[in-house]
Amino acid sequence: MRSDNSQQETLAEQLLELAMQSGAEAAEVFQSQSLSRPVFFEANRLKQLESSESEGISLRLWLSGRPGLAVAYGAVEPQMLVDRAIALSQMNEPETIELAPSTQTNYPDLGEAMSVEQLVEWGKEAIALIRQSYPEILCTAEWECDVEFTRLINSQGLDCGYTDTTLSCYLSAEWVRGEDFLSVSDGQTQRGSLDPVSLAEQIIQRVEWARNNVSPPIGKVPVLFTSKAADMLWGTVQAAMSGKQVIERTSPWSDRLGEPVISPHFTLSQQPDVGPYSCPFDDEGTPTQPITFIKDGVLQLFYTDRTIGRALGSGTTGNGFRPGLGSYPTPGLFNLIVQPGRRSLSELITSLDRGIMVDQMLGGGAGISGEFSVNIDLGYRIERGEVVGRVKDTMVAGNVYTALKNLVELGGDAEWNGSCYTPSVIVAGLSTTGRN
Repeated sequence: MRSDNSQQETLAEQLLELAMQSGAEAAEVFQSQSLSRPVFFEANRLKQLESSESEGISLRLWLSGRPGLAVAYGAVEPQMLVDRAIALSQMNEPETIELAPSTQTNYPDLGEAMSVEQLVEWGKEAIALIRQSYPEILCTAEWECDVEFTRLINSQGLDCGYTDTTLSCYLSAEWVRGEDFLSVSDGQTQRGSLDPVSLAEQIIQRVEWARNNVSPPIGKVPVLFTSKAADMLWGTVQAAMSGKQVIERTSPWSDRLGEPVISPHFTLSQQPDVGPYSCPFDDEGTPTQPITFIKDGVLQLFYTDRTIGRALGSGTTGNGFRPGLGSYPTPGLFNLIVQPGRRSLSELITSLDRGIMVDQMLGGGAGISGEFSVNIDLGYRIERGEVVGRVKDTMVAGNVYTALKNLVELGGDAEWNGSCYTPSVIVAGLSTTGRN
């Protein structure tokens, strides 16, 4: 994709030059281009093939210390974008200019592209495997190859960029039995190849567990969150480790550096060179680096961008990311690795005399407070080390921080759930309620 970027690269240099000629003390240009080829299946059949391209460019400048940000998508007249950024800067208060220093690095491209024909074959294979076991099930799926080019240049002399290719799939299986409706879904994100057999087997196993509906256990019982559902717990942990939350004094861990905050069985790190979400630099141009944020339950570090790092006196950790082209960099995490344990999901189930397993939930996460009460969309009751059936009309509630202090065990079945590599986890201290 890089060979198609010469026109956009020239535009980036033009914008930077025009911004400085217009009186800006400093400026940066961030550009993104993407090519996506999704394949859609509906009701077990191939529905459509698509191809979509998008490109956008963002100019941020400082005039008399005041920041201005302007964004354009597709074709743009350079001077118009510069004038817009200057006009917006007059509405903002002066701030310290934060730009990465001069460096010109050629980062290697990441990932491998996959043909549409291969995506179609993977989709057909996964659906066929599920229907061999359950012919009455209807499957909806999306298989996609996405190529994205990112480049950042600034007036300090920084120039860095790379092309990232990722493969992803999502498959949902729906089973209607009279008035009983079951929906099981799962997905994968990888570089190089996807595994339709593994995806189908996971869905078939969950359908098998859900063949019988049973009443839920009531009260405080151990809760086993699968790797797919455990993301709710880590979302709260990520928020608590944000340097921005520390500055705003909203994180309960603001004064806990060097202290135990979670069970000693827990280690959390960021590995920029691992997995499908790896990236060589953040959206401020700072090279990313391996960081252990929590080691054996002890909080080691908060993650920051340049502005928050300066305010905390710690400097940036290389975690300045933009929620969108029209946004300023803010502290964000990527490639978060929860260090897994040793036992498989089936072994974790066997270890429980009585409990509940949560695989899919309805509603949002707990947020920075840690308090949550969510409906279980797909969950199972465990008795004497076996899954005895699906629970319906059931809620699980509690506090994430309390639950993670009562962490019983982490599984050895870690998978990518978004940009977090997480295993299944058993926690205590949560309550379940439901109807018999």
